[in-house]
Amino acid sequence: MTIIGQLPPAAQLRVMPLHAVTEIYGGAGLCRRLLIELDRLPGARRDAVAEAAHWAAALHAGQRRSREPYVNHPLRVTLRMLCHYRVADPDVLIAGLLHDTVEDQPWAVAGLAEHGPPPVEPALAAIAHRYNSRVAALVAAVTTPPRPDGVDRVRHYTDHLATLDAHPWARVVKLSDFTDNGVGIIHAVGPVVARSATKYRAALPTLRALLDRPDTPLAPAVKGHIGGQLDLAQQRFTAILAA
Repeated sequence: MTIIGQLPPAAQLRVMPLHAVTEIYGGAGLCRRLLIELDRLPGARRDAVAEAAHWAAALHAGQRRSREPYVNHPLRVTLRMLCHYRVADPDVLIAGLLHDTVEDQPWAVAGLAEHGPPPVEPALAAIAHRYNSRVAALVAAVTTPPRPDGVDRVRHYTDHLATLDAHPWARVVKLSDFTDNGVGIIHAVGPVVARSATKYRAALPTLRALLDRPDTPLAPAVKGHIGGQLDLAQQRFTAILAA
C-alpha cells in the first residue's frame, strides 16, 4: 500500500476518479482524499465522519472483496456522496462508511463474541449509541436481511431495494453503493463477476425508479449524473453476461 508521503498533491488527488485513486494509491489514497474532501465540513462534523472512517477500517480489518481490502468500498461510497452527490450531511456520510458493517461484521459492531445468529439489533443499537438513532436507521434501511431458505437470491435483493421507497436518504447511500459495485464491476475478478452482473442488472429498474422519485433528496444535475452511471453499469452488465 502506498504511504501518505508518496501521495500526489491534494489538487491532483482531488480530481482523480475514485477507482483510479484505488488502483494507483490504494487505501492510503482514498483515506487522504476523504480528509481533503472533509475540509468543507465544520470541525465537529468533519471529526465525526473521520472517526467513523477509522471505525469502519477497524470493523472491516482483514476482510477482502475480490482484489482489494473491503474498507476501500465504503470509503468510495462515502467519497462519491461527498464529491459527486454534493452531500454534506454527516449522518448520511457516516451511514455510507458503515453501510455494510451490520450485514458483514455485526459481532464486531456490537462488541460480542462471534457465535449464534447475527446480532443485528445489538449492532444497530451500538451504532445509535456511538452516533445517533438516525445513523442507525439509515444503516438498518440499507442492510439486506438474511435470505430465507428457498428464496431466490436475486429476488431477495430486489425486494429489499423496493423497501427504500420509504427511506429517501437511505436511497442516496444505496445509489452510491450500487454505483460502486455496478460501474466498478470491471475491477472485480473471478466467478463473482457474472453472479453480480446478473443480480445487479435485475435491480436496475428498481434503482432507476428510486432515483427518479421527487422526494429523493438530490439536485436534478446530480440525478442526471447518477442516471448516466446506471446506464454505464447496464452496458457493463450486458457485456459481461454476453461473454
